[in-house]
Amino acid sequence: MSPHEAPTGHTSETPVQLPAAVLWDMDGTLVDTEPHWIAAETALLGRYGATWSHDQALQLVGSALPDSGRVLAEHVERTTGTRLDAAAVVDELIAAVITQVSAAVVWRPGALELLRALGAAGVPCALVTMSYRSLAGTVAAMVPGAFSVVVAGDEVERGKPAPDPYLRAAELLGVDPADCVVVEDSPTGVASGEAAGAHVLACPHMVPIPAAPGRSRVVSLAEVDVAALGRIAAGRPLDTLPEV
Repeated sequence: MSPHEAPTGHTSETPVQLPAAVLWDMDGTLVDTEPHWIAAETALLGRYGATWSHDQALQLVGSALPDSGRVLAEHVERTTGTRLDAAAVVDELIAAVITQVSAAVVWRPGALELLRALGAAGVPCALVTMSYRSLAGTVAAMVPGAFSVVVAGDEVERGKPAPDPYLRAAELLGVDPADCVVVEDSPTGVASGEAAGAHVLACPHMVPIPAAPGRSRVVSLAEVDVAALGRIAAGRPLDTLPEV
């Protein structure tokens, strides 16, 4: 049997084709950390007398952390006159989110079950996140052995929406991005996966993701099994969402 095939349980059936690998986004896709990030941003800015709306926070979803730190620091200076170091802002946000995730992690619906099913099928997985290694490692440690590779935001020169993070993950796994499925929840992450040449499965969380040729979209990862990911990797998109 080919390493890219899975048994179907009946010898007369065609084996299920599997993706070469599945490359997972973390925040909002695997774990529900986006509310933690928004709460940390709001608390940090509030200490300096700056307000931060939910709509403003949504604009940062999926962004590289240096970009988010710069936006927040500029917002504080523009609205209060106080200058902040963008890198220090990022460090403080990460520390706050690690504290919250360590206290209680909330997995996105269907994500943990799909991750475990991929492991049972022998499909390698990578965690590809714009969060830094300190937070990515905390989450990866909660599912020991699930990820063959972790690519964090502080380990790539260009973050999402550039293709670099997903290209790096595929390189480390020794697979062609074109044979992989990227699982994402934000337009920024989707753009990164598509730029890398991978098949993208979007499961929107905080921000809508429009339909596009070749793009797969689902309401919940609970709708998806290993066979569905194989079909997506084979160029058969799945879309259960209405146009936005």
